[in-house]
Amino acid sequence: MNNKYIVIYNELVEQIEKGEMESGSYLPSEHELKDRYDTSRETIRKSLNLLSQNGYIQKVRGKGSIIIERSKLDFPVSGLVSFKELADKMEKKPETIVNKLELIQPTTYIRQQLNTSSKDKVWEVIRTRVIGGKKVILDKDYLNNSFVPTLTDEICQDSIYAYVENELNLMISFAKKEITVDQPTEEDRELLDLEGFSAIVIIKNYVYLDDASLFQYTESRHRPDKFRFVDFARRNQ
Repeated sequence: MNNKYIVIYNELVEQIEKGEMESGSYLPSEHELKDRYDTSRETIRKSLNLLSQNGYIQKVRGKGSIIIERSKLDFPVSGLVSFKELADKMEKKPETIVNKLELIQPTTYIRQQLNTSSKDKVWEVIRTRVIGGKKVILDKDYLNNSFVPTLTDEICQDSIYAYVENELNLMISFAKKEITVDQPTEEDRELLDLEGFSAIVIIKNYVYLDDASLFQYTESRHRPDKFRFVDFARRNQ
């Protein structure tokens, strides 16, 4: 039957969506599925490829096919919101781990991103975001010390933006964003639960105050299965 792989695909999708096969668990092996459906390995591979293309599974080298959690956190591409503001809308409240908070003499690369001089110091804040018990976002923030004279672990664990706006009385106005996909670094592998994923989504933010002063550069590094980036676009007539 030429379309048997579609039948198998639909059956597996139904089992996944009903929760009969839980996210984070592995599908039976190709050999087991071949025997279960009394078909060829080629047919099973077509079914698995379709599951992968439609976001139901992620193939992990040497382990098999893991079922992906279908719930994703929407990040607006054009909006400028803090992680805490997004987290407040979630049923399961995430956790923030402050891995590093240090006032540093920035590298040449960071100076270039923030347009600072060699005399300026910069806050380096590295935070891991834990959602559903999984470390899925690594946020690396660099803030110009001339705008943000003080930072604490408590502020970083709660919301830097709330502190900047409510305590420092600065108005965060707009940001330029750049979204790329790259291979994980050793730091990503150390601080995130990548679970075999071989790519990571990187969002670079250049954040400005209302007087157009650039005060923050951020690299937000995301495990690809947990997040989607959304926008609203209108065609100009």
